Amino acid sequence: MRGMLKFKILLVIFLTLVAAILLLPTFVPDLPPWFTKYIYRGQLKLGLDLKGGVHLVLKPDLDKALQNQFENYLRDLRQNLEKRGINFELQREDYQARLRLFKEGDLNVFKREIFGGFKELSLLDEKKERDALVVTLGLSSERETFIKDNLVNQLLEVLRNRIDQFGVAEPIITKQGKDKVVVQLPGIKDPERALRLIGQTAQLEFKLVDEETQARINLDTIISALTKEGRIKDVNNIDEWRAALRPYLPPDTEFYFLVEKDRNTGQIARSPILLKRESLLTGEYLKNAQVRIDPNFNEPYVWIQFNDRGAKIFEAITSVNVGKRLAIVLDEVVRSAPVIREKIAGGEAQITGSFTIEEAQDLALVLRAGALPAPVKILQNITIGPSLGKDSIEKGIKAGLIGALAVVLFAILYYKVSGFVAVIALILNIYYLIALLSAFQATLTLPGIAGIILSIGMGIDSNVLIFERIREELRIGRTAYSAVFQGYGKAFWTIFDAHITVLITSLILFIFGTGPIRGFAVTLSISILVNLFTAIFVTKIFYEYLYQRGKDLKISFVTILEKPNFDFMRYKRSFAIVSIFLTFVGITGFLFTMMGRANLGIDFTGGTILYLKSEKPPVLEDIRKTLKEAGFPEVVLQDVKGENLVLLKMKSEKETLTEEVNRLLTTLSNRLPDLKFQVIAKEEIGGIISQELQKKAIFAILGAMVGIILYLSFRFNFYFGIAAGLATFHDVIGVFAIFYLLGLEINLLFITALLTIAGYSLTDTVVIFDRIREVILRDEHPGDFDSLINRSLNEVFSRTIITTITTLFGSVAILLFGGIVIRDFALALTLGFILGTYSSIFIASPLLKLLHKGRIPELKRAEEML
Repeated sequence: MRGMLKFKILLVIFLTLVAAILLLPTFVPDLPPWFTKYIYRGQLKLGLDLKGGVHLVLKPDLDKALQNQFENYLRDLRQNLEKRGINFELQREDYQARLRLFKEGDLNVFKREIFGGFKELSLLDEKKERDALVVTLGLSSERETFIKDNLVNQLLEVLRNRIDQFGVAEPIITKQGKDKVVVQLPGIKDPERALRLIGQTAQLEFKLVDEETQARINLDTIISALTKEGRIKDVNNIDEWRAALRPYLPPDTEFYFLVEKDRNTGQIARSPILLKRESLLTGEYLKNAQVRIDPNFNEPYVWIQFNDRGAKIFEAITSVNVGKRLAIVLDEVVRSAPVIREKIAGGEAQITGSFTIEEAQDLALVLRAGALPAPVKILQNITIGPSLGKDSIEKGIKAGLIGALAVVLFAILYYKVSGFVAVIALILNIYYLIALLSAFQATLTLPGIAGIILSIGMGIDSNVLIFERIREELRIGRTAYSAVFQGYGKAFWTIFDAHITVLITSLILFIFGTGPIRGFAVTLSISILVNLFTAIFVTKIFYEYLYQRGKDLKISFVTILEKPNFDFMRYKRSFAIVSIFLTFVGITGFLFTMMGRANLGIDFTGGTILYLKSEKPPVLEDIRKTLKEAGFPEVVLQDVKGENLVLLKMKSEKETLTEEVNRLLTTLSNRLPDLKFQVIAKEEIGGIISQELQKKAIFAILGAMVGIILYLSFRFNFYFGIAAGLATFHDVIGVFAIFYLLGLEINLLFITALLTIAGYSLTDTVVIFDRIREVILRDEHPGDFDSLINRSLNEVFSRTIITTITTLFGSVAILLFGGIVIRDFALALTLGFILGTYSSIFIASPLLKLLHKGRIPELKRAEEML
């Protein structure tokens, strides 16, 4: 016996030392190199909401990728035909191209000697027109499949190259599903610059200016007429201009804007220009790109150097087009269009424009890293500035300390010496939890901190169960040590069942959750497992040590309710009516929510949230009026008193919101310059992502219910599982009803709160059901179900109230001191804990009677069910 006790003590000491080693790299940054090399170097990472940074979900434009590839093959085909002196016309229309040949012999040469070298193309049609032989070409089905399958992988490679050169520490760049990429850049100081680097396609092309057509059709006159007729709604939309001008232009000519800086005024000037559609040279032949300073004007430009093949192509282009203008096009914008004075050898060129040093450096970087295989759409953009992340950490720590202090004081005052032991176990619980998060190199998010705070309240519950069991054993006359060991033994299976049900909920949350919500699930799951160890194993060592040393043990607990004897079942009908009404409101609210008639968060509707910090106290009415005049009527504003902080919410079903958000911010900057708004955080969620999140949220809740019912059916019987499931559903839909009636936002954090409530409610219900089983097996009931339930509820009533109080310490601390980001989350938890206690007493047990039709079931002992 002594040997086993020594082993237990040594095991706890050993695990505590291992935890210290795991935590050192996180809390002691300047460790000697030998420690990080030979012992351990993993660290607990801070999430974007704590450290600041960018989270993006990107989707490449497949149609544009196919068009780009097709254009490249047509360019090579055109060069082959020119080399052989063949007279031809080649015109592309989206995914097909018409090749017109004027001699039968040329067609034979094309099919026999040229087309065989282009396995990526397929011959779709061949026919004879008046004076020409016409061949219709397209991408081969094999090549289309290859592009579709490898587009995301190409995007990943280019993004990794760019971000590596940008110098972001520990970026996360991964594939999501079949057609999306997730990019996370924690701790980044300039999120907007990172967004530009990632989102810029960097498609560099060299095209000839079509000066003949521009002069012949009098382009400026046509543009003036189109503007006066109102045919152009958005003058900055290049696609609108191209569609309107198409009837006036030849098939091989395309409309662009030339963007230049006026050297006299310093203003950016934008002028229309027509270019030949054919790309003579592209950025795929680039070898290098660097920033240089123009000595004449002291302005930065980007010097580019082609590889050997590119240099030869560039030399050939300039040799046959002397006297013509060659436009340098970057991402559909003409940066310059100089006249070719002479043949240029050496493969060097320069891109000039209205660049700052930083813009030129970024352009050189993306050109070196390579162009994206296609433009990307930003489906989700969550940007957290460092200041908001720091504020979240400070408020999270403050809420945690207050919640923990309240729990510690209550435990020591109520349970005295045993309460002090429980506090030590609680400290070890948090200590081991953070160490394990460091070992897994997990990411700690704001919901993760909420999970830790919540685990403080829930962690004490196991000790409360044990102490209340010890109190019961003392009442029947057992000695102190006998009461302690009997209390641990009898409480074990109740604690085990309660923890497993919450663990099931956490695992389902992890499977169906996204981003920070998964962090919450990981934190809660680990804390549950650690709590089983500290509450049952570690605390018991204290009593075993005193017993082995022969010390006298005096156990004294404060008593609030001495043998309560409430008739809970007497009011079951009244409470049933209240719960039916609450459930009806919740279900009705849910149906209205599914129809879009509720305050849904942008997680589910799509849209954006902006956290705007101003230098002066903002007036919401002025902001609302300004945005309405600018075409943003559906904006919701909320201010945080005393912090000059405005939350701006705008719902939208558009696939990508970047342009709309930029227009909104420009409006605020131009029309309300005195406020000097600074974006400290923002979330942009496109329609596609919001639909996916809706499905995941529904699956998470349904999955949790099914898992709970199955487990409790196995541990008790099927009716126990159904009763617990219905009571849990009652709590979830009840909190939903309250939020719906108050008009509060339904978002992903709220769904996380609902699942946490489900876990808590189950813990409470399982404790009561376990006591009902025990009373049945003790055969200490008069034989009717009401008396059975009343006796069981009264025996665990003290524990139920104490657990509710300690858990509320954590959630109320988050509500009052955790900050605006998780305030609604904390409110949902607080309401849910109260409702969970109510339902476990007044709903779950009466449902059990109803399902068993008033007949007391025959059950096996908990240990016999495994």
